[in-house]
Amino acid sequence: MLSNKTARLREALTDLILEIFRLNGRLLAAGDALVRDIGLSSARWQVLGAVALSPVPVPVAHLARNMGLARQSVQRLVDEMMNDDLVCYAPNPHHRRARLVVLTERGEKAYRAAMDRQAPWVDGLAAGLTPDAILSATSILRQIRSRLESESKHENATV
Repeated sequence: MLSNKTARLREALTDLILEIFRLNGRLLAAGDALVRDIGLSSARWQVLGAVALSPVPVPVAHLARNMGLARQSVQRLVDEMMNDDLVCYAPNPHHRRARLVVLTERGEKAYRAAMDRQAPWVDGLAAGLTPDAILSATSILRQIRSRLESESKHENATV
């Protein structure tokens, strides 16, 4: 039999997880709507952001790892964005086949345009919230993600 504290904790975390799933869907739809007319989707915007915010150019596998996504899905997006001249490949001095992904001039403009739209959008979402509340929520989500990543590494090591 579960203790009342364990049952409450389980229920609370399950409610949080379900809310994250619903939020994810809403964020993707809102992001798609925000950047659709500049030739992006939420997924493309996410990849452009990962490329733009990386301190050094990285290959697709590193982008995927940093984003917590499957390499194949990021590869598909990078290939599409290459066709649309948003990103291009650069030689990788450390690996012949794993070329580096870099933004093109068009990609930089699209990313800046998306971020210009993102700022007022985020301001509206943040209205009435406090930085401390947001940082607290971020900390909890980061801890849960870290535990999931540790479990995944443990599972992969035992397979």
